[in-house]
Amino acid sequence: MASVVTPLDQPSNYKDSQARLDRQRQYDLLQKSTTLYIGNLSFYTTEEQIHDIFSKCANPEDGGGVKRIIMGLDRHTRTPCGFCFVEFYTHAEALASMRYISGTKLDERIIRCDLDLGYREGRQFGRGKSGGQVRDEHRQDYDPGRGGWGAQAQRLEIERRRQVEERYADVEQGGPVAGGGEEWKHVNAAPVEPTLKRARSPDDEDESSRQRSRIDEDTGRM
Repeated sequence: MASVVTPLDQPSNYKDSQARLDRQRQYDLLQKSTTLYIGNLSFYTTEEQIHDIFSKCANPEDGGGVKRIIMGLDRHTRTPCGFCFVEFYTHAEALASMRYISGTKLDERIIRCDLDLGYREGRQFGRGKSGGQVRDEHRQDYDPGRGGWGAQAQRLEIERRRQVEERYADVEQGGPVAGGGEEWKHVNAAPVEPTLKRARSPDDEDESSRQRSRIDEDTGRM
């Protein structure tokens, strides 16, 4: 009878993009792999936390257990960048971890476990342009558990701030400055002298008319 529930210990389509092996060879290696790739970790999750949770699926009494943990690191800063490798002594322990740990929360993040072809030196470093993982290179959302904004978004923000700082630097050095709703003008331009002449008002017009009337009357008497 066919099962309608997907087994939790079956590997996904994840594979090392730099592994030069055909699909059948990779499948054969995964059938006996003792290594897990753990993804979507917080940058702040420690090796001790990972050991604590994965050792729950180990069988030390049968000669098993967690053999070692390799933390994923930023290629430039050598700080955690959100993934790791967990090596067990037996294939059964790796499958048990996929069955019982993958999809659970660690540091408020849903972690993902997949069978891996096996760790080799150099794979602990991120492959993104900025040194971290590729997924964080193009991420547009803000994720406090993975360094905030994605690398590209951070570079755009840095460039925006640089342009703002340059603009303020120009103002401090006497460069052009824009006022509210006005055209660009130089801050060193000669100030406009204020005028002391008062504008004419309707009362001034009435007073002027009365003065002219009196002058006309005086002229008529003469």
